[in-house]
Amino acid sequence: MAVETPLFPPNTNLVMACHITGVHDVNRNTTLANDTRQLVKDWAESITAANLKGIIFHNNFSEETCKSFDNKAISFIKIIYDPLFNPNVFRYFVYRHFLQHHIQQINGIFMTDVTDVVLVNNPFTDPLFIENPSALFCGDEPKSLNNDWMIAHAENLRKNIPDYAAYESTFGAETLLNCGIIGGSAFLLFDFLQQLCMIHQQANRENKTAYTGDMGAFNYLARTQFNNQLIHGAPVNTVFKLYENERNDCWFRHK
Repeated sequence: MAVETPLFPPNTNLVMACHITGVHDVNRNTTLANDTRQLVKDWAESITAANLKGIIFHNNFSEETCKSFDNKAISFIKIIYDPLFNPNVFRYFVYRHFLQHHIQQINGIFMTDVTDVVLVNNPFTDPLFIENPSALFCGDEPKSLNNDWMIAHAENLRKNIPDYAAYESTFGAETLLNCGIIGGSAFLLFDFLQQLCMIHQQANRENKTAYTGDMGAFNYLARTQFNNQLIHGAPVNTVFKLYENERNDCWFRHK
């Protein structure tokens, strides 16, 4: 996996996203154009406005598009996409690889979707973030884990993870977590990514279903290994898919 490596000063707080094009996007049922600046513009501008550092990992942006943002807040890092995993899953391997080389420079991290998430308020200065260094912060949705979409989404994982059905039974009434926003301390996130990538390597490589498995694997790991450390919902995220564009009391707006 080729990754250009920008250097950051010690204790940098970082927001990361991944934009992989040229392959079928199962969520949109289309193939995203390779070099559309507009798709990441709102995300990049929101990170810049908060005076934070952001990285967009990408496989097809042109040098001209990267330079068009023309600020010191956003770095573009070109990667080589491995089609062994779908883009929703492959991003976690990208983040893990990056942290393997830069974790000593980083304090707090958020990993977010890039085309439908924007930053509203700096999470790293919020007392909730500062006072909970062992917390795993994430997005959520106004529904329970036990819903028809998640049951279909997890078909492949259910076949390959021995206790997956038991987990679904135990946590079925709990809030559905959304992996479009994940954050915490750098070392906590690296531990989480190590475990998440292992799950995908062992249980999601041969996924021939119409679903990516990213939401299933994320909820499984978060609930079974980090449940007592979870902080989700407001003020982390606005209500998913309510398009609360005027809401300014959360850290991230997710659709």
